[in-house]
Amino acid sequence: MILEKPKLFLDNREFLIVFGTLAVTLFVRLTWLYFEYSDFMDKPFYYTKATVLQQYTKNRSGKSYEVLKLKSIEGKKFYTTALLSDNLTGKIVRVKMIPDKKISFRDYLGTFFVKTRVTVVGESPNSGKSRVLDRIALQHQDSQLVSFYQAIFLATPLSITLREKIAGLGVSHLVALSGFHLTILWGLVYGLLSFIYKPMQQRWFPYRLMLLDMGIVTLGVLGFYLWFVDFPPSLVRSYTMLSIAWVMLLLGIELISFELLGFVVMLLLALFPELIVSLGFRFSVIGVFYIYLVLHWSRQSDKLLISLLYIPVGIFVLMLPIVHEVFGITSPWQLLSPLLSLAFVPFYPIVIFLHIIGLGGIFDTALLWLFSLPSIYQEHILPQWAVLVYLLLSIASIWSRFFFSLTLSTATLYLCYLFVQ
Repeated sequence: MILEKPKLFLDNREFLIVFGTLAVTLFVRLTWLYFEYSDFMDKPFYYTKATVLQQYTKNRSGKSYEVLKLKSIEGKKFYTTALLSDNLTGKIVRVKMIPDKKISFRDYLGTFFVKTRVTVVGESPNSGKSRVLDRIALQHQDSQLVSFYQAIFLATPLSITLREKIAGLGVSHLVALSGFHLTILWGLVYGLLSFIYKPMQQRWFPYRLMLLDMGIVTLGVLGFYLWFVDFPPSLVRSYTMLSIAWVMLLLGIELISFELLGFVVMLLLALFPELIVSLGFRFSVIGVFYIYLVLHWSRQSDKLLISLLYIPVGIFVLMLPIVHEVFGITSPWQLLSPLLSLAFVPFYPIVIFLHIIGLGGIFDTALLWLFSLPSIYQEHILPQWAVLVYLLLSIASIWSRFFFSLTLSTATLYLCYLFVQ
């Protein structure tokens, strides 16, 4: 008889106490942020310094202007427009922000648009991140490839043109840093450290637990990486969940648990209330939910089959209705997404190594060919009410195989609607 692993919460009372405490904390934090928002809106103008993260040109009524994405020294990200002839990406600017009533509290929690007057102060300091960005740029001739590699390594914004091509291939999740990347990095760092640690452990300290020692070091390395790339929301969620999963492994508590996912989400929202409006965070959480759902109903299947078929194909199909609530770009090439997701697992550590030794351009020709494939797009947006019904079916699938089959069938029919027609 195989003993079941203990669950995160002993009973429903413990579950309600913990979630109630986190919910109250979230409410208090949101209240504090609302007072901060009110103070910001009451001012006729507000001065700050900011770094220009991204700049691109837009046209309206025959006139062109520049759109800037900035990050203030207080950590707020916002958009503004300006009539400029120079590219200010990476530069420090002094900004006079002029709030107006169009900025809602929801906007303030996320990345909002605000009217400004911008004055260039100087160049961004030559930080470690900027040196890595420069090193990546020197290894590629094409600006699309520079943008691609800087995004998958350092979470920088993609160019608009490349973003559409990536969406046309259905691999936006491979470019936006998330738990997928962090899992690969965990395997890479933990594996390399264990290769060095294991012979030493066997010879000098066999009483030590490798999962404990190497787990601490690996989480330290990944924590530094998280800080280095400026805490992307999906990566923050992934790092927190990875840390808790490591503790659960040490304690022998069940990992594939919807309670664990719910606890991590509530904990993150209590700590970082701004995540409540983060689209990347939402997609990241839902993606993990569907991974858990597939694992929940396929635990008796062959592990290789789960890894190579059920997870990549199942998540692609199940996420389609969710993604198409916001992003309508549809291309037949998106059917390659499960295959490309599998190929990315070895590709990511390989290109990290190649960029370290200065040979990052080896796959440039193949990538440019891949990016050129999706040239015709269609727009399909799924209504919010339909997505809500689909999410309710998905939640019901936690307890019922019938509802899981219904959810999977609904997503498959939607796939046929998008691509078979």
